[in-house]
Amino acid sequence: MNTSNKVYKGDSIKLLKDIEDHTIDLIVSDIPYGIGVDTWDVLHDNTNHAYLGSSPAQERAGAIFKKRGKPLNGWSESDRLIPKQYYDWVASWASEWFRIIKPGANVFVFAGRRLSHRCICALEDIGFTYKDMIGWEKRRAAHRAQRISIIFERRSNRLAASKWQGWKVGNLRPVFEPILWFSKPYKIGGTIADNVLQYNLGAFNECVLKKYGQESDNIFHIQSQSCDTGLHPTQKPLKLIELLIELTTIEGQIVCDPFCGSGTTLVAALRLNRKYLGFEKEEKYYNITLNRVSKESDELKNMLFKNGE
Repeated sequence: MNTSNKVYKGDSIKLLKDIEDHTIDLIVSDIPYGIGVDTWDVLHDNTNHAYLGSSPAQERAGAIFKKRGKPLNGWSESDRLIPKQYYDWVASWASEWFRIIKPGANVFVFAGRRLSHRCICALEDIGFTYKDMIGWEKRRAAHRAQRISIIFERRSNRLAASKWQGWKVGNLRPVFEPILWFSKPYKIGGTIADNVLQYNLGAFNECVLKKYGQESDNIFHIQSQSCDTGLHPTQKPLKLIELLIELTTIEGQIVCDPFCGSGTTLVAALRLNRKYLGFEKEEKYYNITLNRVSKESDELKNMLFKNGE
């Protein structure tokens, strides 16, 4: 498989087997969270006739809440297996990720708050070193915690509605998302400095943080712009992905996204003069990725032509 500036349509869990060992310098991927955002985000076998349905209120709420997910405690005892099934799903591809990246290479995974701990355990069990959890702070975050008094009002229970004024069911407003940071262990008996000399991997560039207006801490404050929405329900800011790429790689290295969605990671790699490799099995998003990458390539060529390079 050609790993230089390619996008493949299909299931990366299968296609990654065609990549040679130790060829990838960085993986950045916004993996499915397993919380039922859409059909592609259902990673368990516990279903219900109401699952992924919708109400008029949900349809008005915006793209991310158009589908009905499972309540936190599920609808049945079998729903308790969802976290373990998510772990099993991550484990089904984690060994391939570990195999294809070089020693000292980094992996950044966007994972939902609810099941991120299962992702951490699955990758650790395969052999990855869990370095840190970066908190990506978002000023804009959808919130749908329902007032419990409204529920009682619908039941004509005025006494209970009055008693529970101000109380809600659901979660607090999700103003951050975890970015899980892993690395592949370097050679036993060597040092991280030796690994940097051999593979150009293992350290991070602190100067890059200042370039993006960030402090040297594990909270990132990059916000989505208008161009960062509308292509995918879980689309991430281009500048945020660029930061992760520049933080841990140098020009010419290969950045891979096994779940590339609308292709933001690949576009970021192109802009930063890195090679890219992406996989997407949903035809709609695969075509969006192809269009974005093609447009970005054309713009870069025009820019070089104008500069006489």
